[in-house]
Amino acid sequence: MQLCIFEDSYFNRLEPLVFYRPVYDLFCGMRSIRDKILSAYKGTKFTLHCRQYHEDFVKSKNPGIDINQINDEACLFINGRILAPLNLAEIIPMQGDDKLYKKGNTIIAARVSGRNLENIKRKINDPLNISDFDNLPDEAIDIPVFNFIWDLISNNGKELLSDYQFFIKQKKINSDTNLRGKIFDGVHLIEKENIFVDEGVIIKPGVVLDASIGPIYIDKNTRIYPNAVIEGPVYIGENSQVKSCAIVYDNSTIAQTCKVGGEIENTIFLPFSNKQHAGFIGHAYIGSWVNIGADTNCSDLKNNYGNVKAYVNGEEIDTELQFLGIILGDHSKTAINTMFNTGTTVGFSCNIFGAGFPKKYIPSFSWGGYDSMTTYESEKSINTAKKVLQRRNIEMNNPEEHLFRKIFDLTNNERIERGYSN
Repeated sequence: MQLCIFEDSYFNRLEPLVFYRPVYDLFCGMRSIRDKILSAYKGTKFTLHCRQYHEDFVKSKNPGIDINQINDEACLFINGRILAPLNLAEIIPMQGDDKLYKKGNTIIAARVSGRNLENIKRKINDPLNISDFDNLPDEAIDIPVFNFIWDLISNNGKELLSDYQFFIKQKKINSDTNLRGKIFDGVHLIEKENIFVDEGVIIKPGVVLDASIGPIYIDKNTRIYPNAVIEGPVYIGENSQVKSCAIVYDNSTIAQTCKVGGEIENTIFLPFSNKQHAGFIGHAYIGSWVNIGADTNCSDLKNNYGNVKAYVNGEEIDTELQFLGIILGDHSKTAINTMFNTGTTVGFSCNIFGAGFPKKYIPSFSWGGYDSMTTYESEKSINTAKKVLQRRNIEMNNPEEHLFRKIFDLTNNERIERGYSN
C-alpha cells in the first residue's frame, strides 16, 4: 500500500502562492502541510502528485521520491489541502477496503485498488476531482480543509500549538532540556517552561520571550538581536534572524533562513524571505524569496471594522474576516515606504514601489505602483532571481527557469486585461 499526497481541482483558490509550489508545500504552524501528513504515516512509502507543469521542478526538489507515479497495487490518496490532525492515521488507516472519505464535496482521502486505481493512474498528471472516485463507497468525516490562503492565516495559532506539542513529544523535551542555545544575561524569559531554544541559537541581552499566552519555539542556529520582543505562540525557523527592536506577536511563523524586523503579527513567512526593517505586517502570508523594503506597511483592519474583501482569480470575495493584511507572492519585492490596503494580493515576481496605495489585486510579473503598472519581463525577472539565489549559495536550475516562464504565460491574460504594456 502506497501513500499519495495529491492536488485537487481547487488548487487555484490558493494562488498566487501555489504558482511556485504544490498546495501541500504551504506552511501552517511550524511545518508544511506535507510534513504534517507524512508524520501521521511515519515510515510509509509515499509519492507526490502535482500539476504537470510543476513536475520537473518538484522532481528537482525531491530527489529519490516518485512524482506523479504510483507503483503499488493499492494506494491511499490524501488531499494536500487538509490540516492533518496528529491522529490522522487512526481516523483514516492505511489498510482496509476501498473507500472515499469526504467533507461535503471535498475529497479528504481515498483508499483505492484494482480497476479504480488503474483509472486514476491514467489521469495522474492532472488535478484530481471527486468524480474520479465515483465508484467508491463514501464516508463523511470532519477534518479541517483550507480553501483560501487566509484559512491558513486564521488557523496558524492553533497549528502552532499542535506542532509544538508534536515536537516536544518527538524530541523528548522537558524543562531541563528546553534551553539549549546561548542565552545572554539580560534576556527575559516569561514562563520559560513553554519556551524551546535549540542548539546553535544566540539570544542577545534585552530580548523578551513571552510564552504566557502560547509557546515559543526557536529552531537551530537562529540569532535574536538585542531588545527584540517575541510573544507566543510563535515559531522562528532554523538559520533565521530577528533584528534589534523587532516585535513578533502571537500566531506568527517565520520559516527557515528569514530575516525579520519591525512589527509582525499573525503572519506566515515562507523560507528565504526578508523584512529586515521597520514597518508593520499583520494577518498576512508572505511567499519565499520575498524582500520587503524599509517602512513597508500593510493595513489589516478596515476603518469601519467591516469584513475584508479580497480577490481570488479575478473575483472579489467576502472573506468574512475582520482582519486580513497582504498575500505576497514568491520572488516579489517592495520598495521603501510602500503601503498596502487590507486584503491586498500581490502575485508572483512583482516589483512594487511609489507613493499611494496600489490596487488590491496585482497580477504576477507586475512592475510599478499606484501611478502605473507595466509588465516585468520574464527574462529580467529570472536574472534577478538568479542573483538573489546566489546570495544563499543556491543555483537556479533549468526546471526552475522553465517554471518562471510557465507562470509568466499562465498569468499573461491578467496583465493584458489590465492594459499593461510589454
